Amino acid sequence: MANVTPKQVLWYIPNQIGYTRVLTAIVSFFLMSKHPIWTTWIYGVSCLLDALDGTMARKYNQTSGFGAVLDMVTDRSTTSSLICYLCIAFPKYAPVFQLLISLDLSSHYMHMYATLSSGGASHKKIEKEQWLLHLYYSHRWALFTICAFNELFYLGLYLYAFPQLWYFNVPMIGPAHIGGILAGVCLPGYIFKQVANVVQMNRAAMLLATKDAEAANMKQT
Repeated sequence: MANVTPKQVLWYIPNQIGYTRVLTAIVSFFLMSKHPIWTTWIYGVSCLLDALDGTMARKYNQTSGFGAVLDMVTDRSTTSSLICYLCIAFPKYAPVFQLLISLDLSSHYMHMYATLSSGGASHKKIEKEQWLLHLYYSHRWALFTICAFNELFYLGLYLYAFPQLWYFNVPMIGPAHIGGILAGVCLPGYIFKQVANVVQMNRAAMLLATKDAEAANMKQT
């Protein structure tokens, strides 16, 4: 069997899907201020492809460290960019959105760095004692569902910024905006994701602190 070259890794099928995610996300950014329907569809395609790259990686045995990083960086970049628009659409809540971006980026960076520093093979390999993170990362259905709720919650807020869009009559509530309905339905999953981010960051901090303590104790012996 011929040796795999770095160029071949870059063009693995799941990584090509990752590049498509990046391109569709960029297109949605340029449409975001004036074309909410097109933005929702194109941004949604970018998010849905996130579920496909992992499947293709396993099917064709094309898992790679580069692909894992590309996937995580794309996830964080697309979500953060959408939240940036929400800061403009809802300036009163900009500090809250800024904190949410900071939590998301910090949690995932620390998680991946701690995993690699501790010799872990994948940031998705979580010990069973961390039941919430183990549920989140070890079951693809849970990971996909929670991530979908997270993105749909933000998309709901995004659509809510366009009052000219559809309203529906909800029993016992009255007229409700499609964006508000979407955000309300996805709120439980969204909250779970934020709690997971906090737990993930705490776990990463403990892993790094444990490694630092061991290194400090080695110097004293």
